[in-house]
Amino acid sequence: MAYGFYFDSTRCTGCRTCEMACKDYKDLPAEIAFRRVFDYEGGSCALGADGTVASDAFMYHVSDACNHCENPKCFAACPTGAIEKDDDGIVFINQETCTGNGACVDACPYGVPILVKEEGKAKKCDMCRDRVAEGKQPICVEACPLRALEWGDLDELKAAHPDAVAGIAPLADPSETGPSLLINACPAAKEPGDTTGFVANEKEVTGVAAFE
Repeated sequence: MAYGFYFDSTRCTGCRTCEMACKDYKDLPAEIAFRRVFDYEGGSCALGADGTVASDAFMYHVSDACNHCENPKCFAACPTGAIEKDDDGIVFINQETCTGNGACVDACPYGVPILVKEEGKAKKCDMCRDRVAEGKQPICVEACPLRALEWGDLDELKAAHPDAVAGIAPLADPSETGPSLLINACPAAKEPGDTTGFVANEKEVTGVAAFE
């Protein structure tokens, strides 16, 4: 069994409640976030000769944290074995073993691990392992006011959401790591690798972690 996340991009309004709940629960400083919300937009508007306006503009939000991948690149890159994966598929960083090498930061295509230089440690979302052990959901899922996030056994999520996809822009191509993530793509959603749009809040998300 492997746990995973389901994200419904048709419901997400970009309110950041998931992000703030995580920061509060994990007592994270302002410059660190384990879950981030990306604002992805693109297209343009054009005024026609007849006075009408044609538009192909689009915008949507993507809430993303560690995707606890089937083949996590951070796991393979860590030189000290500090990144572990438990029987539930949860990928976490053993803080006692981590030396702050930073290889995981460079390896993750989602830009998830964060190197906290002051502590000499890498940190990231651990799917609220302590809450899961108590039979609870990750705090981000519980906090979402629009119920855009779900969590549970990945196979059960796939059965409940058969039309879900594993990735949309601006997230990495899911074939790279096999993320434990399912997404209900909104009509505006673009494929991973899309070049027609851009992350409109790049300063916000790169302020807390490197984004690729």
